[in-house]
Amino acid sequence: MSGPPANGRALASLTAARVGVDVAGHRAEFLYWGYYEPRPWRNYLHTHSFFEICYAYAGTGVFRTGEQEYVVGPGTLFVARPGDVHEIVSDTTDPLCIHYWSYTLVPTRTARSRRPRPNPEGTEGREVLDLFAAPGTRVLSQAPDRIPAVLGLLAAEAAAPGPAYDQLLSALAGALVVETARAVVDEPDLRPRLVADSAGRDERTAATMVRYLQDNYDRAVAVRDVAAQVHLGERQVSRLFRAHTGTTVHAYLTRLRLEIAAQRLLERSADGEHTAIAEVARACGYPDVRHFTTAFRRHWGVAPGAFRDGGGTAQLGDRPSTNTPPSVTER
Repeated sequence: MSGPPANGRALASLTAARVGVDVAGHRAEFLYWGYYEPRPWRNYLHTHSFFEICYAYAGTGVFRTGEQEYVVGPGTLFVARPGDVHEIVSDTTDPLCIHYWSYTLVPTRTARSRRPRPNPEGTEGREVLDLFAAPGTRVLSQAPDRIPAVLGLLAAEAAAPGPAYDQLLSALAGALVVETARAVVDEPDLRPRLVADSAGRDERTAATMVRYLQDNYDRAVAVRDVAAQVHLGERQVSRLFRAHTGTTVHAYLTRLRLEIAAQRLLERSADGEHTAIAEVARACGYPDVRHFTTAFRRHWGVAPGAFRDGGGTAQLGDRPSTNTPPSVTER
């Protein structure tokens, strides 16, 4: 697709709608939407605690993220994940025209049971979003026609709302989340693998441990609890978990809690109010708000209140440099 879309500016009005949707085992809360007309611009290096996605209709530019630099043009979809230091520079002679949107993406837990689940790996739908959120997944794709089609429907509805407006927005927003993930996740990663080798078993065991942490991050969790889920000794669990994730159980759980907390600090209730910081802390496994504040500042470089006041965007001078450990790919 080339050329500016019809009703392009109207998409920005969806920011006030506070669109939220449950899709593929995740909760997505959209934070803002926008449209840049084809003219020279630059947004300079910055980072977010949420996902920011751009789709280019026309023109050219440069997308810098981490140490990589990509040339973007018509039909390109590009992704900034939480913590990615990035910027976009529109060309001065052939400027970019883009839609952009942002959302939090938090895994939802299944109903708890005293007995282990028979299928801890989950569904393909959940897996594609897990892969999309993983740090190693690519950040750029020549998007299929369905993404501009969904954006066009969203812009048209924003420009002229009709009956069942909220329901249609939720359905289209869910489609956009899935289509965005499909665009950057390689299809072979979703094919089931029937393997019986020990390496495959270890990978599935590590994935089960990761899923247990994602399902129980709001509770007190020790290595022995994780070990009980996979029927292994604590030392073996610690070794296997580090081998497949690059980090320890404690470090992974801490990062998971603080990244979910960062996204929840930005969410608002139906009446437009933020959740109290102490309540966010408890919901993310920190019964002591002082402990939560210390851990949050260590991870994000600012206290929770200041982070919320800044809208979740931490400039480079505000945040210490950290290396994000990789996630396990669940199969």
